[in-house]
Amino acid sequence: MLNAADQALAAKLPEGVLRDPSPRYTEEPRGRFHGQAGLIAAPRDVGETAAIIRACAEAHVPVVPRGGGTGLVGGQVKTDGPAPLVLSMERMTAIRDVFPEEGVMIAESGATLQAARDAADAVGRQFPLSLASQGSAQIGGVLSTNAGGVNVLRYGNARALCLGIEAVLPNGDIMRDLKRLRKDNTGYDIRDLLIGAEGTLGIITTASLVLAPKPAETGVAMMVVDSPAAALSLLSLAQARMSGGVTAFELISGQGLRFLDAAFPDMRQPFSPRPDWVVLTEVGLPAGMSADGALEALFTAAVQAGLVSDGVIAQSGQQAADLWALREHIPLGNRHIGAIASHDISLPLTEITHFIIDASAMIAAQGDIRINCFGHLGDGNLHYNLFPAEGRSREEYDNIRKDMSRRIHQMVVERGGSFSAEHGVGRLKTADLERWGDPVRLQAMRAIKAALDPAGIMNPGAVLG
Repeated sequence: MLNAADQALAAKLPEGVLRDPSPRYTEEPRGRFHGQAGLIAAPRDVGETAAIIRACAEAHVPVVPRGGGTGLVGGQVKTDGPAPLVLSMERMTAIRDVFPEEGVMIAESGATLQAARDAADAVGRQFPLSLASQGSAQIGGVLSTNAGGVNVLRYGNARALCLGIEAVLPNGDIMRDLKRLRKDNTGYDIRDLLIGAEGTLGIITTASLVLAPKPAETGVAMMVVDSPAAALSLLSLAQARMSGGVTAFELISGQGLRFLDAAFPDMRQPFSPRPDWVVLTEVGLPAGMSADGALEALFTAAVQAGLVSDGVIAQSGQQAADLWALREHIPLGNRHIGAIASHDISLPLTEITHFIIDASAMIAAQGDIRINCFGHLGDGNLHYNLFPAEGRSREEYDNIRKDMSRRIHQMVVERGGSFSAEHGVGRLKTADLERWGDPVRLQAMRAIKAALDPAGIMNPGAVLG
């Protein structure tokens, strides 16, 4: 039963946009936040989106945008205060147009990342943003969080893959900036302002996305290294030998491989016993160059340089998929074990080795704790996650969990890094942003928020708290 205020708002909305309540609109994957909703609306186009936002602005009702709901920092749920209108983009799913020769796609914000990738593949191109959640993650959410994934090393974050947007601003006005241009120096870039704003400055409804040519030759290899320092040297060697051809370069710890043994005992792994560190790399090369040959030559050079002790190069598409499956299942293995605390961090590449050594020593001093450090080494993004000792529960560490996270983030910031590499701030990390964000930058962010959203209705509580 709707209260009087919700009934009044519902009467002002376009016909047919309201959805029946469902827990899926107020949940997030980790179960850390329990959201609420007064109304749930799913517009069919930008006009209906604008009408919904305009009605909410007039009624001073908060709006929480909802994409695929795959975010990990609570940006898609509102936990307290007045119940919001949850704005789901689930009905705006069209791939409006594809321009293969231009390398451009026009996609609505509710289209899944997988749908965009499939549409690009159908015309012989690729949309190179790749996430484990791409079957559920939506284009609007990907842009609103400036998502990264495994191919940032070569193709960049979501921001680098967007040329223009159509968006609804907090007063209900429609910004029509859906351009297909690589060059457009006509003042402030509002597109880049809304990308990464996590729905706090407006609603992205459609985007012009960058498509890339498919590499003619691709190859995947997993190699054993004895340390993160050796992995970084291997990355440098690979980039020097293949000049832009390295698509992905992932660091995986032995602890992560052992967690896979526990969670997925039937999953085959190429090395036994499990090494302390491995890297998974993918390369994409032009026609006339053998990716497998390039990886074989890289392996030989790396062995001669003392960087690699063992390795395997995929000999088929299935073998490549199997190697990638190991990396993609690591978060599931983590979930099976149950983390004490998880950290999505980024560091300058030259600081990574020192951080891992120093952070490991700090954690060891706190007690018996297992560390699973893995991530996108090529762009400096690590997932530094802590787990209870075997036979112990994570609840036993509740008294030190927050302090360990604070110390880890402090170590990252002191080294010029970020406590939020690719998942955003959401509601989980607002205190971290307040603690470590540059004061002048935060002041500017608040001024922008106040200018565009003076009523404070757009995803209140996210990013700036």
